[in-house]
Amino acid sequence: MSYEIIGITVLWIFLYGYLIVASVDFGAGFFAYYAKITKKDHIINQLISRYLSPVWEVTNVFFVFFFVGIVGFFPDSAYYYGTSLLVPGSIAIILLAIRGSFYAFENYGSKKSNVYMFLYGATGLLIPASLSTALTMSEGGFILEENGVVSLDYLALFTSPYSWSVVFLAIVSVLFISAAFLTFYAARANDQAALKLVRKYALFWATPTIIAALTTFIALGQHNERHYQNMFDLWWMFGLSVGFFMIAMWLIYEGKRYGLAFISVMLQFFFAFFGYGASHLPYILDPYITIYENATHEATGIALIVVFILGLFLLIPSLILLMRLFLFNADYVKGKK
Repeated sequence: MSYEIIGITVLWIFLYGYLIVASVDFGAGFFAYYAKITKKDHIINQLISRYLSPVWEVTNVFFVFFFVGIVGFFPDSAYYYGTSLLVPGSIAIILLAIRGSFYAFENYGSKKSNVYMFLYGATGLLIPASLSTALTMSEGGFILEENGVVSLDYLALFTSPYSWSVVFLAIVSVLFISAAFLTFYAARANDQAALKLVRKYALFWATPTIIAALTTFIALGQHNERHYQNMFDLWWMFGLSVGFFMIAMWLIYEGKRYGLAFISVMLQFFFAFFGYGASHLPYILDPYITIYENATHEATGIALIVVFILGLFLLIPSLILLMRLFLFNADYVKGKK
């Protein structure tokens, strides 16, 4: 296996980690606001707060690793994405700043505010929508290079069915992943009222997630036929994804083994995400950047691989420790600490 394949695999693992951890965080913020406006905040908001308090500050660590790594492994990505993502990237950064600030105001301030909670909940949906544009652009047809000047074709981006299908998929996936985790978390806390509510959320958002995935798949076939055909060669990965989705839905519907159900959701997105990434290769940005022609020097690439693997081995135990101290501590989960 070449160092380019190992490098992009390590980076994809970091991005997958961000997908799961950030989705739980973003979705929880939206559910907290939704519960507040539907007068059900007394049921689940304490549960959500117990999850978010120790986790929200470390959510973006995965994303920072991926961002630094993609520029390090494939320097040309900074040139193409840096220019074309200037506006959507800036919007995402502003939304992240707003989200962090208003989370602090809402939870640590002396005065509670519906505006703070609204901004916190709304950014939970707007951030994945804005970040998803990077995956959309990677399929080609949206970034133009003329006379050495890179620009983003906004008209093509905003009128593309594929672009909007990816945005829709990003939003509903965030809500489904978060609802599945909160179902498990409520069950572990033995909070039956919260469990009943978030279990309904998980069952409800499962259907839009599958519809969005199928819609995106069809739209991809119309936008990038090469990638679309490559996905059929990896049919077994997407088949496993659907299989784990069905397992998760059956367990949640039956009201048992919620931990196993959430692991199944993680595996559902793992196989779908890695199937998508593998079928996209060798392109990072179609048609400008490939993992073979635009990778950094081999010695530098190997050094980066070692550093990032060590970072992964440092980050994962840290998250496990965080979970043992807070998220899966019996007294903490039940609100006794």
